[in-house]
Parts: sequence; C-alpha cells; structure tokens
Amino acid sequence: MSTLIFFEKPGCVGNAQQKALLRSQGIEMEVRDLLSEPWRRETLRPFFGEQPIPEWFNASAPKVKSGEIPIHDCTEEEALTMMLEEPLLIRRPLMAVGETRQAGFEAGPVITALGVRLPSEDLQTCPMGDTPTPCEAPT
Repeated sequence: MSTLIFFEKPGCVGNAQQKALLRSQGIEMEVRDLLSEPWRRETLRPFFGEQPIPEWFNASAPKVKSGEIPIHDCTEEEALTMMLEEPLLIRRPLMAVGETRQAGFEAGPVITALGVRLPSEDLQTCPMGDTPTPCEAPT
C-alpha cells in the first residue's frame, strides 16, 4: 500500500493526536504543511469528494466560528477560492493514499483503505474547545 500523505497545520494539537493514533496502528506517513502547500483548485477539490460544501470548512477557523463566512451559502467555486486565499479555512487533516483522498479525521475512504480503527472519542473536533487557541491563530 502507498504511504499516507497527511496534510496538517504544524503545531495543531488535534493533528498531533490523529498522527499518534495512525502511528500506533502501524501507518507510515509523510507529513506536509497544509498552510504552505501550493494548492490549486484541481489538487484541493478531490479531498472533499461528495461531502456537502459546509463540511469542507475548518469549523474551528475564526472566520467560520464567527459566522463571517456564510459556509451554508457558498458555491463550490466560492468555497475553493476562499480556501486557496486562506488555507486555514480548509478542514483538516487532508489525507491521501494513492489516488484516494479525504478531508477530516473520521470514517471515510482513506481511513477505510488504511484499515484504521477509530476510537469512540472524537478526534476531529479541536481538543482546545471553543476558546481561541494557538492551533487556530492566524499565521
């Protein structure tokens, strides 16, 4: 099987927990910085598959939490444009194995392809809660 490519925000507590779980299950990965990746529409869009557009967004991003970005009213083109301009808006992690892509750390095509056993605890939601965190501070 191909190596997992794991796009994270460096320093994110949640991404650190997710990587630890993957490594504990023997998953080898190449970790990349989601915020400095030179994204293009055609490279970013496949990670979202058939997910509804609001699920493409990082729910902990300050502009999403504040309601500044109307994620429920965005078209695909608008969402991708905003994410290309401000990668902090992208739901993470983004994961790829071979040609399979996935956004978010929950049951999905990459998790299934890798045979990962997810714990009952939520590893998608920011463990820092609703308080402003260094994890989501603008970089």
